[in-house]
Amino acid sequence: MNLMFLGAALLAGSLLAVQASSNLQLTKTVGTPFGASTVQLSMAAALLVVLAVATGAVGSVGHAWDVPVWQLLGGLASPIYITSGILLFPRLGALTAVALFVTGQMLASLGLDLSGSLGVPQRSLTIGTVSGVVGVLAGISMIIHGQRAATDGPATEVVRQRAVGTTQTVTRAGIPTRLPLGLAGWILLGLFAGAALPVQGAVNAQLRANLQAPLAVALISFVVATLAIAVALGVLLAAKATPVPTLQPLARMPWWGWLGGACAVVYVTGTFMLIPEIGAATTVALTVTGQQLASAVIDGRGLFRMPQRTLAPSRLAGVVLLIAGSTLIQLA
Repeated sequence: MNLMFLGAALLAGSLLAVQASSNLQLTKTVGTPFGASTVQLSMAAALLVVLAVATGAVGSVGHAWDVPVWQLLGGLASPIYITSGILLFPRLGALTAVALFVTGQMLASLGLDLSGSLGVPQRSLTIGTVSGVVGVLAGISMIIHGQRAATDGPATEVVRQRAVGTTQTVTRAGIPTRLPLGLAGWILLGLFAGAALPVQGAVNAQLRANLQAPLAVALISFVVATLAIAVALGVLLAAKATPVPTLQPLARMPWWGWLGGACAVVYVTGTFMLIPEIGAATTVALTVTGQQLASAVIDGRGLFRMPQRTLAPSRLAGVVLLIAGSTLIQLA
């Protein structure tokens, strides 16, 4: 298997850690995670417009009318994933939410590989594949256990909000912490949101096969994602369920706070180009590994104004398991 593809998957995953740090800074600046996500996805779409025009790929966007509608909807996974994180982090905690996302990604990618659905090259189930998936999930579990041991305090800060004679508990971002969905529902949401990412990659790969223009595919994906998150933001603003975004402080945001959109572009484009080459399970395993390696560096050095944390032995062991699991999957 071409080492260039494997390295590209690790790089794409590592940029997710940078995107998360950047999006956190953007959220603090804008004042609402939905507003920050709308800004970030809009920036990504604008960047892709520039690149598509510069390379002449923008003409391929017109051929999108000739493909099945479902191939244009891959971008919906981004707002689903972002919104699920916003809803799940205050309720289940960031560590549990990440575990659910990764589990959903692995299950969906394994299903795509075994069934050959959405044009993904079909692969048979082997002991190596099963061992690799188990290794990846075990590695994530050890990382989360190590992080949980170093984390104390509530999962989120809440305030009391009075509206129309009633009192409800909301997060500082203005998202109600009590919604009509039980624990099982939140768990299913986390699994579904994680599963949406490899499906997005497979759908976009099919669109690429028809358009033969990766930048055009990425542009369509991010335009769809931006419109979807903007509609969600508009609905929440109308319902007074989230604060109005404050754009003026963006002028004082550090330069790396703007990196989220570019990181998202590389990740989304990379996954739909890699899945046909190395398979969905290998792509997911390597991107998750790259994300955790980069996160360990960011935490260890306190980069991007993140709290500096030492690399606990359990987290180190988890990263080793991730690497071993990824290797087993791609060798199977």
